[in-house]
Amino acid sequence: ADSRQAGLARLLVALGITLPRPAAPVAAYVPTVETGGLLHVSGQLPFQDGQVMTGRVGDERTPDYAQNAARQCGIMLLAQIRQALGSLDRVERVVKLNVFVNSDPKFTGQPQVANGVSELMIEVFGEAGRHARAAVGVAALPLGAVVEADAIVALRPA
Repeated sequence: ADSRQAGLARLLVALGITLPRPAAPVAAYVPTVETGGLLHVSGQLPFQDGQVMTGRVGDERTPDYAQNAARQCGIMLLAQIRQALGSLDRVERVVKLNVFVNSDPKFTGQPQVANGVSELMIEVFGEAGRHARAAVGVAALPLGAVVEADAIVALRPA
């Protein structure tokens, strides 16, 4: 487990990823729940330079901006996983992602936006990062965020 943990830490550095301090919940919920060999991670918002990335795709934000925001959501998901488990080495598989995209009603590119978080999980966990997913357009997100993502992750026994 120690060599796996060191390998994941080196991989994050190679990918240019520094995991931030996990965001605190903004309402009455907890960031993660571990049960039945799964870790459920609450929805995470995208942060850049300490600020929430905001806007509506197809209106004031481009799909590329939103795809980068989805990647930032993924980085925050990884930070929450690491905080809950002490490291990322217990992650056996990314099972499911739900990606919510603050979208203009005419925008239909949610799957491409969601690839920002999906591709990150594959970069970090390889084949174990391939997952089921929903990519959904919504009218609004908390704090005006452009994207929100949550995750279900299968765990190796402690």
